[in-house]
Amino acid sequence: MKIKAILFDSGRVLNHPRTGHWFIPPNFYKYIDKRVFEKQGTDVLQKVFQICLKRLDEQDYVLTEQEEYELFVEFYSEFSDQLPQLQLTKTEINCIANDTVYNDEKFLFHDDVFDVIPRLSAAYKLGVVSDTWPSLERVFINLNLRNYFLSFVMSSILGVRKPNELMYMTALKELNVSPNEAIFVDDNIHNLEGAKKLGIHTIWLLRGSEEVINGDYKSIKDLFELERVIENF
Repeated sequence: MKIKAILFDSGRVLNHPRTGHWFIPPNFYKYIDKRVFEKQGTDVLQKVFQICLKRLDEQDYVLTEQEEYELFVEFYSEFSDQLPQLQLTKTEINCIANDTVYNDEKFLFHDDVFDVIPRLSAAYKLGVVSDTWPSLERVFINLNLRNYFLSFVMSSILGVRKPNELMYMTALKELNVSPNEAIFVDDNIHNLEGAKKLGIHTIWLLRGSEEVINGDYKSIKDLFELERVIENF
């Protein structure tokens, strides 16, 4: 059956965190002493972020950017409690949360997105299916990318995350296509498994990889390669 739609994950498929870390926004070190922060060591910092992430995971629904901001104020308040040596003030915590939510520069979009997505949108129905918060859609709008996607499914709006089938089926319903008429592109193998169980074709995007991987999932290195392989479905 002819492919009619392509669904994309967002993080590490279309973009990645500019700083290399989702929870270290661009102006993080304006409010946190970098020397003191890094002195804690990778293991300690990773453990602290995991503790703080539990609060995010407990919140199923985040419907607005204001709710997102309030959630990240809680996140960085816990972060501050776990690392008192940073001596963060309430104002600094609020500023970091604000930077995390409202600073579009937190995302760095890959160059191929601006070349390939417009071309694909002329031939296929496109959708985003992402475990994310409401501010992502604003960033797409401000970069003039949102109009290329006829469906924009975010976990915080639905209250579930991939590989829950509701994430994929919501996009398929909005695009009015059946599973075998769609391709899902993600960097996470578990998310691909969730799509495959529904009968959706899958492609594993491995940005930064020197070589693609042969196996159950067709793998590619960038969106230019996606254009070439999509015709084989």
